[in-house]
Amino acid sequence: MIQPVIDNHLDSAWIQRTLRADVAEGLLLSPKELPSKWFYDDRGSELFEQITRLPEYYPTRREREILQREMDVIAKRSGAETVVELGSGTSEKTRIVLDALVAIGRLGCYVPFDTSEAPLLYAANMLAQAYQGLTVHGVVGDFEHHLGYIPDGGCRLFVMLGGTIGNFLPPARKKFLAKVADAMHPGDSLLMGFDLLKDHDKLVAAYDDPEGVTAAFNRNVLAVINHRLDADFVLEQFAHEAFFNFDEECIEMWLRATQYQQVTIKDLDMEVEFIDGERMRTEVSAKFRPENIAPELAEVGLATEQLWTDSLGDFALSLSRRVQC
Repeated sequence: MIQPVIDNHLDSAWIQRTLRADVAEGLLLSPKELPSKWFYDDRGSELFEQITRLPEYYPTRREREILQREMDVIAKRSGAETVVELGSGTSEKTRIVLDALVAIGRLGCYVPFDTSEAPLLYAANMLAQAYQGLTVHGVVGDFEHHLGYIPDGGCRLFVMLGGTIGNFLPPARKKFLAKVADAMHPGDSLLMGFDLLKDHDKLVAAYDDPEGVTAAFNRNVLAVINHRLDADFVLEQFAHEAFFNFDEECIEMWLRATQYQQVTIKDLDMEVEFIDGERMRTEVSAKFRPENIAPELAEVGLATEQLWTDSLGDFALSLSRRVQC
C-alpha cells in the first residue's frame, strides 16, 4: 500500500473566518439564508450518507445504474489515468469509476477533494489498501477557493457525482463551472451528475423523508454555528421544510421558527430575532432539463461528448472535455 498524501487547506482559522463572514451576511438578509456547505461537518457528512440510502432518495441509485452500465465506455473515452473526484465524501461510488480504469490498465492516481477531512481520510486509506499501487493525493478544500490546488498528473478525469452541481443556481453555477474548467487542462474530461426535472411530488419526497434524517441534516447547520461561533440556536425550535420552486425549477430547503426566539451568536457579538413562523433558506437543489446541460457547459469551454440517463429518466451523467482556450 502506498501511503496517501492529504493536503489540508481548511485550517481552523480559515474555517472560522469564512463561517463568520457567511453567517454574519446571511442572517442580515431578508429572508435569512445560510450556505449549504456548512451542513458538512463530520456529523453532517454522516447524516448525508444516511440520506443517500433512504428509499425516497432516488439520485444515488439512479446514478449508480448509469455508472454500472456505462463506466467501461466512459473510462476508454476519457483516456484518463488520474481520477479527480470533487465532493468525494466516503467515495462509495468511486470504486465503479476506479474499477473501469483498472480494467483497461490505466489507473494510476486518485485525487479526492472534499470539505470534510474525516470521510476523506477514511476513503483515502480504504482505497489505497484496495488498489495495489494506487497513489492517493487528497485535498481538503473549499470549492470556491481551492480548486487551483488540485495536483497535476497525466490525463485526468474530473468526477462530480450526486447532482451536487444543483446546489448552485445559474449565476453562481456558471462561476463555479468556470473555476472547474480553469483547473482542468485541455484534454482533461469531466464526468458530472445532473438530477433531472420530474414530477415535483417525487422531488419533494426525496428531500423530506418520513424518518426525519433530512430534517436532522438540515438542522445540523445550526449545530455547526452553535459549536463554532458560540451561538444558542435551539434546534428543536426549527422545523424542516422542503418545497419545489416552480420559477427557478429547484428544490429549496428551509428552517422555520416554530416560536419567537432571540438567538445570541457570541463570536459575532450579534443577536438575531426570529418571529414565529419565520423561514430561513439553507439549500437549493436545481433540477435540469437534458437539452440545457451541454449549452451550459459549452459556455465555460467544456464540450459535451455524450449524455446518459438511467432507465427511468430521473438522472443524467454527462461526459465533457476541456477544449483549448
